[in-house]
This record gives sequence, structure tokens and C-alpha cells, in this order.
Amino acid sequence: MMEKEISLRVKYQETDKMGVVYYANYFIWFEVGRNEYFRELGFPYVELEKEGLFLPVVKSSCEYKSPAYYDDLISLKTSVKNFTPARLTFCYNIYRKPDNMLLAFGETIHAFVNNNAKPVNLKKNSSELYDKLNEKLRK
Repeated sequence: MMEKEISLRVKYQETDKMGVVYYANYFIWFEVGRNEYFRELGFPYVELEKEGLFLPVVKSSCEYKSPAYYDDLISLKTSVKNFTPARLTFCYNIYRKPDNMLLAFGETIHAFVNNNAKPVNLKKNSSELYDKLNEKLRK
């Protein structure tokens, strides 16, 4: 499956008094990775939402291996681990550049829901979109 890599520079506002990235910011970076991943596929979130399809996070995890610091240049690699008609699981790996030290890795699981936050089976409710996503994600 495809992997999308983006680079980010740690901003001062993302750190604590010691210059270490506050743990919750990793989940914000995960969201940035997901958005860029879908944009790369040709399915930006805004377009999915226009179709009445939403992907709320139903489970998230992050394991921290080494701290990121203010002004570090980091690499965020995002990929899809699992795709079904009801759910989508993303994996994330965050590395410091240029030494490629693994700083953290995590996962988010998302459910497909409609405008009313009701679960949907993407294959049944939007088979064309399911087929397009399935084709692109399986490459």
C-alpha cells in the first residue's frame, strides 16, 4: 500500500517549557498526515464530506520512543494498514531528520459514517467510491 511522507518543523508553540514536544501534538500531526494521504489519493477530506461521508476516529494510540524538540525537522510517514467497507486504519511513523531516529509510531482507526453520524457500509452505500478507494489503497 502507498505511503505518504511529509516533513514538518517543530514549532515553539508545540513544546513545553523544556522545549520537548507536548505528547498530544503527535495526534495533530497524525491528522495532518491523514489529510495529506487522502489528498495524494485524489480524495481530499473536503470532497468526501461533500458526499456526506465522514471518518471519525474511534480508536487512537501512540508509542513514544524518543522526544522531539523545538526546531527539529521531522518526517511523518503515513500509510493504511487495513481497509474494510466499515473501517479504515492508518499507521504513522515519525522520525527526526537527518539521523532518521524513530521518535514515535501510532495508529488511528476510523469508522465510515453519514451526515447523521450513523455507521455506513461504504461498499453498499457508495460502491463507486469504495471501488475507487479500494483500487488506490491496494496499489
